Parts: sequence; C-alpha cells; structure tokens
Amino acid sequence: MFRLTKTQLLNALRIWIPLAVATTGLCGLIYITVQQDIRIGANDPQIQIAEDVARQISTGENPLDFVPPIKVEISQSLANYIIIFDDKGKIIGSSAVLDGKDPTVPSGVFTRTKASGETRFTWQPRVGVRSAAVITSYKGPSNGFVLVGRSMREIEKRIDNLGLIILLGWFVTLGTSLATTLFLQKAK
Repeated sequence: MFRLTKTQLLNALRIWIPLAVATTGLCGLIYITVQQDIRIGANDPQIQIAEDVARQISTGENPLDFVPPIKVEISQSLANYIIIFDDKGKIIGSSAVLDGKDPTVPSGVFTRTKASGETRFTWQPRVGVRSAAVITSYKGPSNGFVLVGRSMREIEKRIDNLGLIILLGWFVTLGTSLATTLFLQKAK
C-alpha cells in the first residue's frame, strides 16, 4: 500500500504547489496567446478587401461596383460581406442582410474610424450573430466607409476546442506532476 507520512505529504505539497501554479500560469499564457492569434487572424481577409475597395473608391470608382449582387444572410453564412456607407454612416450599398434587413452598425464605429482611418472589431448586431469586421474610411470625389465582415462561427469553434485541449493538458499535467512528486517523496 502506498502511504506517506504527514511530513512526506507536506514536503511533497511544498514542491508540487509551485509546480501547479507555474503549470496553471503557462496554460493560461498559451491559451491567451493562441486565442488572440486566432481572433486577430480572423480579420486578415477583411482588411485586404476593405483596403482595396476603399482605395478604388478613392480614385473615383463607383462604390456600388464593389457591392456583390448576392446578398449574404449574416446569421447563417460564412461568406464575406461588404457594406459601403457615405460619410454620415448611411448605407450606400450592401451585400449583408440580417433577418431580411440591413444590419445596423454602432455609430461610434464611424467616429473612431474617422479619427484612425480603420477600425477592427467584433460586431454583434444581435444575440447569436457575431462577425469579425473591419471598417476603413475612404476620401476622394466622395467620402465614406467600407465595412467588410464575416461570421466568427468557425473561429469561435476553434477557440472553444483550444480551450478544451489546454484544459485537458492542464489536468493531465497537474495529475502526473502530483503523482510523481508523491512517489518521489515516498522513495526517499
């Protein structure tokens, strides 16, 4: 039978608790780092499309030429969508619909984008609908904004899976490190 004295158990815990704290910290750091990489990377296609469209409109191209003819129901589709606004935030053209209507963008996004030129954000126009969105301003013969977004459904699944994998790894690491520490104390 595997029994430890009280002294052996206390010595084992003195060794194991700092290991458990370090393991927890490292697992948390790994999760945050990878989660942020996945989330930030979700903006990459939208950044490219928004910048290219804004640049073309700035040269005098018709903004409506860049709105795809196929409407994207953003609560169901994973497709990218484009919404073009005038300088007051009024929709000029849109390939996005939410429940059959144009989705509403928070007005603060336009204020921020006017100041910075571009805003990247997670947009939740209603519960259960989240998009990785990028809005870029354009100036030229007319001024306005280009918003490009896409569903975060698959990104959120990846992040959830990442969390489960790291949680499992954390439990296994804590369990094996505790067992090893207890065994080594008994062997002394």
